[in-house]
Amino acid sequence: MRIVPGFVVREVGGKTFAVATGALAKKFHGMITLAGSGKEIWETLQEDTTEDQIVDRLLAVYDVDRETAARDVSGFVARLREAGLLLD
Repeated sequence: MRIVPGFVVREVGGKTFAVATGALAKKFHGMITLAGSGKEIWETLQEDTTEDQIVDRLLAVYDVDRETAARDVSGFVARLREAGLLLD
């Protein structure tokens, strides 16, 4: 899975946002705030990956147990999938 193409990521005032551009902006009206693990998850989803690979990346970056990381990844991925923002 990976993020659909058409997003730009910008940092504004110390916060990171993903904003849809071009044709994607007609489908997705808004922006996604990327904070903490969400930013790591988003960056990992720029390339084809699996939930397990994303969890492994979070474990390498954060002092968190696998169960917590897996729950965070699952929730984030589910929200992206519901919004139609993932390619499988």
